[in-house]
Amino acid sequence: MKNVLFIFVFTIFVGCQNFGQLRLLADLPKKLEEVSGIEIVPNSSLIWMINDSGNKPELYGLNKRGKIKKEINIIAKNHDWEDLTSDENGTIYIGDFGNNDNSRKNLSIIIVEQNELDEKNAEVDEIEFEYPDQNQFPPKKAKRYFDAEAFFYFKSYLYIFTKSRVKDNFGKTTLYKVPAQKGEFVAEKVAEFESCAAMECWITSADISTDGKKVVLLSQKSILVFTDFKADNFFSGKVKVVDLEHVSQKESITFKDNNTVLITDERAYGAGGNLYEIKL
Repeated sequence: MKNVLFIFVFTIFVGCQNFGQLRLLADLPKKLEEVSGIEIVPNSSLIWMINDSGNKPELYGLNKRGKIKKEINIIAKNHDWEDLTSDENGTIYIGDFGNNDNSRKNLSIIIVEQNELDEKNAEVDEIEFEYPDQNQFPPKKAKRYFDAEAFFYFKSYLYIFTKSRVKDNFGKTTLYKVPAQKGEFVAEKVAEFESCAAMECWITSADISTDGKKVVLLSQKSILVFTDFKADNFFSGKVKVVDLEHVSQKESITFKDNNTVLITDERAYGAGGNLYEIKL
């Protein structure tokens, strides 16, 4: 009887909340209160997630109801994990490139081979990289464009989208790429894009559809959808702004299929900590 009452109360509570265009799928476990990356991985039935800095170096596999089914210790430090992506073989890449103060010289991407997803402790490789146009650590406040929270895999490269820390230009993002293989690299600059200037336009996650025809960039309040682009200059085509009609600390996005994405937000100020879905 108590369980029935709890479900009834929870349903009423959720029904009274306004998630705008987002459809609520699950309330995430407390272990993922600061979720910063989400990825649907080939050859895996789970939805994979990570937390950002200040949390354990753990990779979590969840079912569609938001329940943790796998918890893998990654044998690498969580300096500031900010996003997840994967390749066609099911290899997972963890973006350890959060750089709030633009002062880091140890930016990296952690490589987790798919066979390590069956282990409790995963041995990993790393991609170390630097930006070709950063010469000061940190730069002056007016030039702090080297934070990042978003990337994805595409045709043997990893594409990184920066997050601006410059006042009145928060919507600027620069696209860089590095090879998706172990080593040390200077990232190659591809293009730049500017949306609105407000802090709500910070780019916090990115993904590309399986068919390679859509790129999405996430912010607190909207999704930028890029289509009809040429080669890997994803900003060269059309862009559509999807207003989510819901503002929260959204940190991660992944394609569920070519027209549907999953989104998570951090639990903050009594809100968030959820898994959502939206059709584009």
